Amino acid sequence: MKSVCFYFQVHQPYRVKRYRVFDIGNDPEYFNDRSDTDLNNRRIIEKVARKSYVPTTQLLLDLLKKHHEMRVSFSFSGVVLEQLERYAPDALALFKAVLDTGQAEVLGETYYHSLAFFYSLPEFERQVSHHRSLIQRLFGYWPRVFRNTELSYRNDLGSWAERAGYDGILAEGWDPILGWKSPNYVYQPAGASKIKLLLKNYKLSDDVAFRFSSRDWSEWPLTAEKFGAWLSATEGDTVNLFMDYETFGEHQWEATGIFSFLEHLPEEVFKNPELKFRTPSEVIRAHDHKGEIDMPHIVTWADTDRDLTAWVGNPMQEAAIKAIYDLEEPVLLANDHKIMDDWRKLQTSDHFYYMCTKWFADGDVHAYFSPYESPYDAYIAYMNALSDLRLRLEKRNL
Repeated sequence: MKSVCFYFQVHQPYRVKRYRVFDIGNDPEYFNDRSDTDLNNRRIIEKVARKSYVPTTQLLLDLLKKHHEMRVSFSFSGVVLEQLERYAPDALALFKAVLDTGQAEVLGETYYHSLAFFYSLPEFERQVSHHRSLIQRLFGYWPRVFRNTELSYRNDLGSWAERAGYDGILAEGWDPILGWKSPNYVYQPAGASKIKLLLKNYKLSDDVAFRFSSRDWSEWPLTAEKFGAWLSATEGDTVNLFMDYETFGEHQWEATGIFSFLEHLPEEVFKNPELKFRTPSEVIRAHDHKGEIDMPHIVTWADTDRDLTAWVGNPMQEAAIKAIYDLEEPVLLANDHKIMDDWRKLQTSDHFYYMCTKWFADGDVHAYFSPYESPYDAYIAYMNALSDLRLRLEKRNL
C-alpha cells in the first residue's frame, strides 16, 4: 500500500529592524520595531496566524476528526513557537489539539532555524537539544524524525542523526543527486546503517506550494480530484509532500481556493484503497529501504540550484554568516542569557536569505519573502546589529 506523507514546515523569524549605524552602542533591541509594519514581528505573526495558521489548523483538526485514517506532520522552529505563545495563543492551542488526536507527528530541528550544522556542530547540537525541550514542554512529544533547516542535508548529517538516536531524516529528492532513482521510496543515508531517509517529491509538492494559483500553468486550476489522480498514478512506495505551512492562506490566498482543495483532498485519497496517509515515522516502519543515497555535498529545497547559495551565494552573505559564528567563543564566555539569545536569533537562516542577489525566478522568490527594500539594506541592518552585539560582548568580557 502506497503512503501519502504530508509534512509542513512552520516557521517565522525574528526580523532585524532597520538598525542604523548611529544605533550602535545605543540600542540593544534588534528585533523590536513597533513603528514599521513590515518589520514588526508581532504584527507579522498575528497576520500569518489569522490568514494561515488558524484557518488551516482548524480545517486539519476537522478533517482529522472526520477521517481517522488521515495523518499529517509538522516541524516547528523554536522561534515561531515563542512568538505563537506570546502573540497568537489561539493558533498554538489549535496545533496542540491536532497533536492530541494522535494522528500527527512533530519532527525535530534546530530551535533557531539556523544552518549551524555546517558551521558549528556543538552549537547545532545545543540548538537541537533546546528545541527538543521546547517540544516536550509544549506538546509532550519526543521527536523521532529529524528535519534540518531548509531541508539542508549532507551525508554526515544522516550519520549524526543516527548517532543521536533518530529513526529517520528528511531531504530534498533532487534529480541530479538521484539519477535514475525515484524520490518515492525509502532509502538509507550513505554511511549509516539503521536510520532511514525520506525524500521530498518536489514536483508534486511544488504543484501545491508554488504553482497552485498560477494561471499560466498548463494544469491550472488544480483540483483535489486531479491531484488525487496524480497521487494514484505515481509509482513507488511513498509520495512525500513537503511544504511550508504558510502555503495555505499566506502564499496561496484563500481566494485561490487553496482551503477548498485541502478540504476535499482526503476524500480523493481515500477513493483509492491502495493509498494510505502516513506520518514520516509510519512510512519508515511500513516500507523497507531501497538502497543508499549518497549526498556528499549540501542539498537544500531552495531555488533552482538546491544548494546553500540562497544563503551564502554572495560576498555579503558569506561575510555575515562568518561574522556571526566567529562570535561563538566570546558569546559562551560572556555567559549572558540576553546576549546568547540575540546571538542565536541572528543565526536564523532568513537573515542571510534576505541578502540574496540572485536574479530571474529565484530573485523574485527572494524579493517576495524579504521585508527590506533591497539585499543591501538587509545586509546593512544585520551588520549594524552585529556590531552592537560585539560592543556588548567587549563590555561584558572585560
